[in-house]
Amino acid sequence: MKDISEIRSIMEKSSRFISLSGLSGVMAGIYALIGAAIARNMVYTSQDLVYDQLIVRDVRGNVTNLIFLALAVFIATVVTGIYLTRRKAKKEGLKTWDESAKRTLINLSIPLIAGGILVIIFYFQGLIAMIAPVSLIFYGMGLINASHYTYRDIRLLGISEVILGLVASAVIGYGLLIWALGFGVLHIVYGAMMYYKYER
Repeated sequence: MKDISEIRSIMEKSSRFISLSGLSGVMAGIYALIGAAIARNMVYTSQDLVYDQLIVRDVRGNVTNLIFLALAVFIATVVTGIYLTRRKAKKEGLKTWDESAKRTLINLSIPLIAGGILVIIFYFQGLIAMIAPVSLIFYGMGLINASHYTYRDIRLLGISEVILGLVASAVIGYGLLIWALGFGVLHIVYGAMMYYKYER
């Protein structure tokens, strides 16, 4: 049984991207909550943007600030994720970048790129309130896609993100709150679970 367990571990290391750090998920969640708090002040103190409307016009300046904020959160998340993942890989004697990492990234990126394009289309159409639901749904689909090449736990996170995205699309006006729940709270919870399960 011990030999079988060791063989299974070796096969998993060679076929799955297991250098992903749970702490990177926690930090991503913290960054998302900070970004959501800043975005809330932008959205709900503006006279131009009423978030509970499906179609919003003449809010280019405000939405541009939100986009820059989202980019800042994204960049901070990526940089932190790379650093923590490389640190974990070095500690465990694994490669950070190999075929499993490439497959994980490609399968995550396809839905993310499609969702990003749709977000841009909605932005130019003035469908601002649909941006949060779409970003959650396509991010969740990306996680489900990538879960075939990394930890299976990622699949549950992806399904949760898709469900939240569908809920956000049904209750227009709470998109920012649900976005914070999906990208913030869920990341912290799942990141902490993965850390205690695989890294302690």
